[in-house]
Amino acid sequence: MNWTDKGILLSLQRYGETGALASVLTREHGRHSGLVKSSNNMRAILQTGNRLHVTWSARLTEHLGRFSFELIDAFGSNWLHDSSCLAGLSAVCAMVEVCLPEREPHVMTFDGLSMIIEALGDKDWINLYVHWEVRLLSELGFSLNLSSCVVSGVTEDLVYVSPKSGCAVSRTAGVAYHDKLLTLPAFLIDTSKSSHGCIASGFALTGYFLKRHVLSPQGKALPSARSRLLNHFLI
Repeated sequence: MNWTDKGILLSLQRYGETGALASVLTREHGRHSGLVKSSNNMRAILQTGNRLHVTWSARLTEHLGRFSFELIDAFGSNWLHDSSCLAGLSAVCAMVEVCLPEREPHVMTFDGLSMIIEALGDKDWINLYVHWEVRLLSELGFSLNLSSCVVSGVTEDLVYVSPKSGCAVSRTAGVAYHDKLLTLPAFLIDTSKSSHGCIASGFALTGYFLKRHVLSPQGKALPSARSRLLNHFLI
């Protein structure tokens, strides 16, 4: 049993004395694990965030299997000296690893991950990251409705999100329940709006629903790499 695909390296852990266990998000085969022989020649290739040509092989489909890689793009090494972008790279890869089930294709998440990694260092790339978490929720079956007020149906002055329904709420409809609602940052419904001062609210919004619908049912928590990324924008 074997297949080839495009992939992005999510993590690498030592396995035995001479091997490593690689976790890779592939475009057509989902998040997949496999063994790889560690060597000096492979160190440059096996960097988190690198885009790879992946070959996986095993005697049976259910086996762990082995990977072989060819480098396509060395994104992982681009940000070794930029702490903010490196935090972003670590966070987005950690989120994929903790949220996606193994061996289940998620093409939109793969394409979104590629887009985020390519955009690191661009102006306001952190906006793109929060939008990516919203799309991650959607692909996992938990879409947020941020286009109109769930109470009145209006499409303007949307400033809250209901923690129960995941739907937007207008300022007028939500003022009496302000303390029970989540903040909806303007940049999530209008990409021309600045995220300055709103990133924490964006992280809180997506984090709430990711924990509630995706992670808590599996006994998991948001990865610490995500908190470290947020801290870079709160300092």
